[in-house]
Amino acid sequence: MRNRRVLPLHHALLRPLLLVLLCLLSGQSLQAQTDKPVILVFGDSLSAGYRMDESDGWVALLAERLQAQNSPFAVVNASVSGETTDGGLARLPAALSTHMPAVVILELGGNDGLRGLPVANIRRNLEEMVMMSQAAGAQVILAGMQIPPNYGPRYTGPFTALFGEIAAERKLPLIPFLIDGIPQQPELMQEDGIHPRAEAQPLIVDIVWPVLEPVLQALQPSS
Repeated sequence: MRNRRVLPLHHALLRPLLLVLLCLLSGQSLQAQTDKPVILVFGDSLSAGYRMDESDGWVALLAERLQAQNSPFAVVNASVSGETTDGGLARLPAALSTHMPAVVILELGGNDGLRGLPVANIRRNLEEMVMMSQAAGAQVILAGMQIPPNYGPRYTGPFTALFGEIAAERKLPLIPFLIDGIPQQPELMQEDGIHPRAEAQPLIVDIVWPVLEPVLQALQPSS
């Protein structure tokens, strides 16, 4: 009777360990299957496909474009809706360790701006994420953000400028504004006036591509 009581407990204790081992093994096999240099998109809802199918988001469309071109690069989307630079800074080490990206597209700061968080804090977090990514061997592309003008020029001016300043100081490729020109077309925006609709996602790929393509070309070994 004692053995029968101990066995269920023993199996209950083993089950979490087995699940962890399975996850680790599956992660290793996935890396072995892809075996491609990774473009890690590390952003917020603008890159996470907010209120749309993931396959309709610009990151998935970028992956489709690369696949159609027989590109040697794979795309991983590590974006989280609502993410701030504080949250991104906390998440980034695990993402870098897991995916070991060749390129990081860093698209954060918009939620900080919408909350009116100090620009100095946003700058510090972004710079730390840039340095962290570079230390992991990744080329960083910085995506600029803008916020509505009702926040006032004393805030919106320094906020908008900080992305270009960081890119210049760190010699980074810069996407000046990820959704440039899209908010001015109401039919392409969701009801909140902040997030583009699915119809706008191909336009975002076209905004990202001229900055990303030269980086990928430089990283490909010459034939």
